[in-house]
Formats: sequence, C-alpha cells, structure tokens
Amino acid sequence: MVVITQNRRQRAALEPMAVMNIGALARRTGVPAKTIRYYESIGLLDRPARSDGNYRVYGERDLATLRFVQRARGLGFAIKEVANLLALWRDRRRSSADVRALAAAHLAEIEGKLEELRAIRATLRHLVECCHGDGRPDCPIIDDLETATRDIPAQRPAAKRTASSAARKSARDLSRIS
Repeated sequence: MVVITQNRRQRAALEPMAVMNIGALARRTGVPAKTIRYYESIGLLDRPARSDGNYRVYGERDLATLRFVQRARGLGFAIKEVANLLALWRDRRRSSADVRALAAAHLAEIEGKLEELRAIRATLRHLVECCHGDGRPDCPIIDDLETATRDIPAQRPAAKRTASSAARKSARDLSRIS
C-alpha cells in the first residue's frame, strides 16, 4: 500500500486512486524518467507526492498534465510557451483568444522557419545541380562555402548568423555561380 506524505494528501484525496511510480508514468507516456524529473524541476509538473519509502507517486492528474506537456512539445512549443499554455489550461476562466494568440504566434515562427528552409533547399539544389561530381577539383559547392566565409565580418562570429541571413546570402550567391 502506498502512503502519501502530508503535504500532498489533500490533492491525492481528490484524484482517482490510480497511483504509479516514475517508471510507470514514463512507460504510459513514453517520456523518459529523466525528462519527467526535469519538468518537475522547472515547474511544468507539480512536485509529486512521496511514498513512505520516499518514492515519487503520481496520479491521473499528473499523467494528464504530462501528456499535455508532451503534446505541446511535440507541436514545437518552447518550454516557456508550454508553461503559458499550462497556465491557460488550468485557468477555467481563460479566454480562448489568449490561447489562440499564443498558438498563432508559434505558427508564424514556424512559417518563417519553413520559408528559410525553402531558400536553403533551393540554394543547395542549385549547387548540387551545378557540381559535376567527377574527378575534377573545381566544385561550385566548395566555391560557395569559401565565398560565404570570406564575407563574414571578423568581429561577428559565424554562429551569430541566422539561418535566414545565410539563406538570403546563398540566394544572392546563386546569381554569381550561374
């Protein structure tokens, strides 16, 4: 029998008595135990009740919350956005306009990333088509990569460049290769 410590007794009394340890919760959701502990540490999941043996004890509410987090993460929402969505989910007086605004902003980010990826794909496709792929040393792909590294200012590390700026520059460079 699992005995739940005092700090969580009231909540546990309100939940169905289906209790599980972290391994069972991980199996039911497909979320690794390490990730579950991380979500607890950052506040996405409530700290679980503890058994007399000090094992974490989870109920159906924890399972539902973890599935909510998992689905939101699967849709690409950042941790902070998931926290905001959780707060809205728990607030029964929420406005659906708030939820929609959060989702619309995320969708706009995804649309921007897709546009960047399309530009990168077009550049790479063109470079691959221009490369002979034979024994010759000349290669438009290498030439493009070499040209791009010369144009980066010395005081600005390459890691700071965004994918969109790289895609725009590669698109401009296409005209020089053609």
